[in-house]
Amino acid sequence: MKDYNIFDIIGPIMIGPSSSHTAGACRIGYAAQKIIKSPITEVTFILYGSFSKTYKGHGTDVALLGGLLGFKPDDERLVEAFKIADNRSLKYEFISSDEDSEHPNTVLIRAKTNMLETWEISGISIGGGKMIIRSINGIDVQFTGEFNTLVTHHKDSSGMLARISTTLSENRINIAFMKLYREEKGKKAIGIIEADEKIPKNVVDELTRIDGMISVNVIQKIYE
Repeated sequence: MKDYNIFDIIGPIMIGPSSSHTAGACRIGYAAQKIIKSPITEVTFILYGSFSKTYKGHGTDVALLGGLLGFKPDDERLVEAFKIADNRSLKYEFISSDEDSEHPNTVLIRAKTNMLETWEISGISIGGGKMIIRSINGIDVQFTGEFNTLVTHHKDSSGMLARISTTLSENRINIAFMKLYREEKGKKAIGIIEADEKIPKNVVDELTRIDGMISVNVIQKIYE
């Protein structure tokens, strides 16, 4: 028999009517802006399944945009997401898609930054305010935000994960889960390293200096 905690029973503390369509959607947007890190100037949200059919009535559009602005599900500024985005000159649009998706609550986020970077991140809202990031720039991943997490972009080379884990060990950061995803052998790879402890800036700086490392982003756990 499954054990249930209070979060499963009453749902998350949040602004909005639906844990799946608002809280989960908000966390997808929040995680995406942490992964991207650079200021976003333009974003398109492509909505699939249930998201596509009900996003206006359930506030999914507000939640996704608010999350991308850095607001968590219980942030009172969430309801003003459109106004705040306009004030920040952030261009945004929402597109409903009839294409099939792996999950009924799926969104694909296409973003441009002030560094002229382009990002493509997909996520699904799985209920109870929880979400999973499923791809980053075309590479399939699985990131939940339940731990303090490092997202590394690096060259797919021998010994890279060993160097990352050694750096974390030397700084007394315990790894809960560590996964590697790559587009092709010897090309780009993404590491998802979930840790029990918060990951300070000096550790991120050390990891950034590893030969072959492209970027290191840290996402402190998004479930409180």
